[in-house]
Amino acid sequence: MTAGQSAIAAETERQGRVLDFLDALEFCAARGGKRIDTHASVVFLGNDRVLKLKRAVRLPFLDYSTLEKRKNACEEELKVNAGNAPELYRRVVAITRGPDDSFEIGGSGAPVEWAVEMVRFDERQTLERLAEAHPIDPSLAAALTDTILRSHEKAPRTNGETWLASIPSIIDRNTARFHAAGELAPAAIDQLDARSHDAFESLGPLLNRRAAQGFVRRCHGDLHLANIALVDGRPLLFDAIEFDPVIATTDILYDLAFTLMDLLHFKSEAAANVVFNRYLAAGADENMDGLAALPLFLSMRAAIRAHVLFTKSERAAHGEAARREAKRYFDLAGRLVAPKPPLLVAIGGLSGTGKSVLARGLAAIIEPPPGAVIVRSDIVRKNLFGVSGETTLPGTAYQPGTSVRVYEALSEAARRVLAQGCSVILDASFMQEDRRTALSRLAREHKARLVGLFLTADLSTRLARIASRKNDASDATRDVAMTQEDAEIGAMDWSVVDASGAPEETLRRGTAFLPESGEASDSGT
Repeated sequence: MTAGQSAIAAETERQGRVLDFLDALEFCAARGGKRIDTHASVVFLGNDRVLKLKRAVRLPFLDYSTLEKRKNACEEELKVNAGNAPELYRRVVAITRGPDDSFEIGGSGAPVEWAVEMVRFDERQTLERLAEAHPIDPSLAAALTDTILRSHEKAPRTNGETWLASIPSIIDRNTARFHAAGELAPAAIDQLDARSHDAFESLGPLLNRRAAQGFVRRCHGDLHLANIALVDGRPLLFDAIEFDPVIATTDILYDLAFTLMDLLHFKSEAAANVVFNRYLAAGADENMDGLAALPLFLSMRAAIRAHVLFTKSERAAHGEAARREAKRYFDLAGRLVAPKPPLLVAIGGLSGTGKSVLARGLAAIIEPPPGAVIVRSDIVRKNLFGVSGETTLPGTAYQPGTSVRVYEALSEAARRVLAQGCSVILDASFMQEDRRTALSRLAREHKARLVGLFLTADLSTRLARIASRKNDASDATRDVAMTQEDAEIGAMDWSVVDASGAPEETLRRGTAFLPESGEASDSGT
């Protein structure tokens, strides 16, 4: 045993006595407490408070091997989490030893260990636990997006050089861990490694450009669902990476990718697509030009979770379950790094046929993950006039010249998205034949398959839907719907979908026109 190993062993032995002391207090199961052991921390849950200790370990990506380093890590944890979850983080507290050799929390004796003291919340309310029980609902997904956006907006910016240089080594560490686990096919490991490195090489100019634009920031760094909790009805981000600012200093889309990937892992695809689209709509416009990096980012995040779980599986208490979960994440990483070709889906129809509802339903199930970007003409028009989606525009905003600008903006958005290998759904009336024809040309330019869907419903159904709208971006009225009844739409070469029934039925009918999984892309309808 080396001198360094001996020192860590001595630290572990001393720390073990502190852990035994805490085990006998309010944190024991008999008093309603709970202890959670991870590879880097030991967390004691009491009735109304939590103590989180750093484990006396030295790992490739962190060093808690001395008391001073553990104290510094606790102080940094408090600092980096205060902005996202001040309601949860209280203070850094010492575990002290008194003259009689007894331990005390926050005593006046010499510190022998340090802990972060937190407020206890219901651990069943982490998004991981919620997603295990049932898919995350859209309203929670929307609130989560807003929370992440606020976190990214206030995150300190850096030049990005260290972040970019770290990516190959992250891939290499994951690959080495997968081979060491002895649980995976070597060919699959090597394929993931090669595809990841190839993707990084091809993305170099894009990643450098985003760094220059200020999108590399000191983020949360570990934003999977177990580190997001629903507290008093609001999603809070906690347990941000404190042990190495280099790991947490990343492109904001890489930070977001951890949440998106984990939602996909837990079969909350619809929620992942809500987060994806809401983030793009409310964040910086330049994020739309960073989508090409998303497959690599998502895959790396899945690989990191697999890496951590294989490490966790080495502790007997978690072995088999952790290995199974690690394999699932590894398989997801392989799927995400090799995305399927994109689709251009256009949904047209008269006002009140349910275009936007169908767009939201289809977006989550369209490859590649996390689904299609939705571009809605109503929102585009409001953006042209610099107003919010709920602001009603005057009739002059619907003159032919303005509508030309709206459809030009729709086509430009589709080009931006398709050029990066992502799918897009265009939601507009598409009542003019030439506008539908133009999309066929656009799809051919990007070697994408066009799926054109034109919804129909009787007038009474359309009028009822228009009358029931609340807080919606559409300005369509009863008069608009009546006028559209006599509109000439020209030759129709799109698939016509009866949308007079329930949204679920329209979704089923619309889904039938999507290509089967794995079907080759073409430029037809």
